[in-house]
Amino acid sequence: MGCFGFLKTMMFLFNGIIFLAGAAILGVGIWVKVDSGSILNFLQNIPGASGQLGQLLNVGYLLIAVGAVLLVLGFLGCCGAIRESRCMLMLFFIIILIVFIAEVAGAIVLLVFKPLAATLIKQLGDEAVKSIRKDYGKNPDVTGIWNTTMKGLKCCGFNNYTDFTNSTFVNETKNYPFQCCNGVTCNEAAARNSTIPGCFPALNKLVDDNAVIIIAVALGIAVLELAAMVVSMTLYCKIGSKID
Repeated sequence: MGCFGFLKTMMFLFNGIIFLAGAAILGVGIWVKVDSGSILNFLQNIPGASGQLGQLLNVGYLLIAVGAVLLVLGFLGCCGAIRESRCMLMLFFIIILIVFIAEVAGAIVLLVFKPLAATLIKQLGDEAVKSIRKDYGKNPDVTGIWNTTMKGLKCCGFNNYTDFTNSTFVNETKNYPFQCCNGVTCNEAAARNSTIPGCFPALNKLVDDNAVIIIAVALGIAVLELAAMVVSMTLYCKIGSKID
């Protein structure tokens, strides 16, 4: 097998995996949206899931979008390599290039406008606190999202337990959410003496603790994208030279 044949085979196998993954993700997304009733019934049978996991059905839209993009990308890569279609290979290259440029631009924006990002996060935090004090315990969607977040990150509120002070929930129940305390009756004293952090500090710590893994994954994805662009453009040029 020559270099051209090897590149075609690798292009087909790599994009075949992408195509199958995209089809699976798209299928799950469609199932979540079409058969949401049975999923909700299933979730309601899980202890502690009732009233908290219904909002996860909205993930179906994201799954459909991601699955569709991967499906198209895998199809273009596979068919472009096997059929030696320069048009498909060029479309594949353009899509990967757009994604790569968007990722690089996003990274640059985060680095250059880090102070602005901090300001935006503070504003987001202020809005989150307002939402907690007004809607937590009253709005099922807001309550479910915060309960899931606090349980997953083992945190309390956006900044800390004081985000719930004078909230509708505390005024009505005279207690703080159980996630704000260490397994005791969660009154203000217990919440104040607990060592449970706010969700934003907890998220920051999680990112800092896994920074090496996150950077490695990001670099790995970037390398794969560059390799896919190089291979697709190499095939594009080789096929063009054969035609000429």
